[in-house]
Amino acid sequence: MRKLSLLTIVLAFAVLSGCSPSREKSIKTITGLETRLFSPAATGFDKVKADSLLSAYESFMKHFPEDSLTVKITFKAANLGMNMGDGTKAIELFDKFIEKYPDNPKAAVSLFFKAYIYENQIKNLDKAKEIYLQFIEKYPEGDFTNDARIALQNLGKSPEQMVREFEEKRKTDSIRVADSLAALKPVKHPKKKK
Repeated sequence: MRKLSLLTIVLAFAVLSGCSPSREKSIKTITGLETRLFSPAATGFDKVKADSLLSAYESFMKHFPEDSLTVKITFKAANLGMNMGDGTKAIELFDKFIEKYPDNPKAAVSLFFKAYIYENQIKNLDKAKEIYLQFIEKYPEGDFTNDARIALQNLGKSPEQMVREFEEKRKTDSIRVADSLAALKPVKHPKKKK
């Protein structure tokens, strides 16, 4: 009976360790998939390759959560999800990045991208506004702070509306410049008769 228990434990360990990929094999798989997906010879976006790469990223994150490469891979996975148009998956991965690596410089851009995804992919403008405001408050001097302010000003506007507003502003600015220049011209005083 005791031999059977020991044998069961050994077999269970072998099966479990056999199911877990090695770090090197996982990295090799990821590198190969990245090379094929992002190759200059690629003629277009390949969803099957992108799905495979995203799965490889997630597998690495699951099996090697404390590995130093997991930071980079988590950010890459979130970006890939966003670029694939899978806003829900991208937000899940950006949230994971922000939660696990809040002091990483890419946490700021992750928060900005979350707002961008809510605005442009999920079309939840209230949530986008909330996150843009959160981003501005948390990173007032950040690289994307001005972009967040502009996004808030244009939230929910169609491209046609934005072009129309831009043209109206340009016209108004041109009138102001012309008025300012006119005000700077010297005033000619009539000559006094002697």
